[in-house]
Amino acid sequence: MSSSNPKLDKRFVYQEFGNGISPALERAVECGIQDLPPNHQNVRVQATRAGRKGKTVTIITGFQTKPENLAALLKQLKTQCSTGGTVKENEIEIQGDHKQKVLEILIKLGYKAKISGG
Repeated sequence: MSSSNPKLDKRFVYQEFGNGISPALERAVECGIQDLPPNHQNVRVQATRAGRKGKTVTIITGFQTKPENLAALLKQLKTQCSTGGTVKENEIEIQGDHKQKVLEILIKLGYKAKISGG
């Protein structure tokens, strides 16, 4: 009993970890990051000057969300802090020392945020 489709000919006697084709696994691999609601994310806010030629930058780390959501949050933070910023490697960087202001904004938005470092 052989069919013309080679995918249908594969029969597994035993497979410990699945075949890797399940829809749930495909979705997890596609996005790479879980999109958690703000109240489930532990976010850290810190100001640093390391590697920036003496310029202070406020860095927000710990996000577990999609890049589109980070871009929207960045725009809101830049507007409310009246400064520039960017998203790099799932972190938000805001120009200048805005730890307290950013912390207040994130808490109002529902994030579990804390100031990290000195």
